[in-house]
Amino acid sequence: MPEILPDDLVLVAIVRHPRDLEIARVLGWYRIPLAFSPKTLHVDWLAFYQTAAFGAERWSVRWAAPVRGYELTTRAALLSPDPSHPRSDEPYFKLQLGTLELLPHPIASRRWRRFTFLYTNGARMLTANDLRDLVLTGAGERAHLWRTIRERQQSWTGRQTVGSPQAASRVAE
Repeated sequence: MPEILPDDLVLVAIVRHPRDLEIARVLGWYRIPLAFSPKTLHVDWLAFYQTAAFGAERWSVRWAAPVRGYELTTRAALLSPDPSHPRSDEPYFKLQLGTLELLPHPIASRRWRRFTFLYTNGARMLTANDLRDLVLTGAGERAHLWRTIRERQQSWTGRQTVGSPQAASRVAE
């Protein structure tokens, strides 16, 4: 079982429906529309913020998975070959995940929070009690986080350009 390390780069993403969390658990992947993707997907862990659709477990982060790699595909290839779906041909990133791990304790929010993605580090993931605790507040912490994101983004985008044939599959080394 992998362990979240203090310096690991963690991306917290919204999981809107229990079915999506089940796909991550059983099939080992999570989808992100290219149009809404964060700066870099070359992260160590993906954590899941559960919405109101999860009932008593709503508005919390309870699960995380190591990110093994990602590839660019279409929504139709991921979910349904239904050509009548309005977004069936849109590009999506498919993040390949390791086994979902239950966090030592849930990271709850007293109320619904609006965000798309949130970068944090492993130390915060392991010690946070509230969703707001995941936000890096110190100038040194924020500078280190953004330096890490920039370095990872440059190391991957320097090799391949999204939309190129080579970008069809990007697997973490």
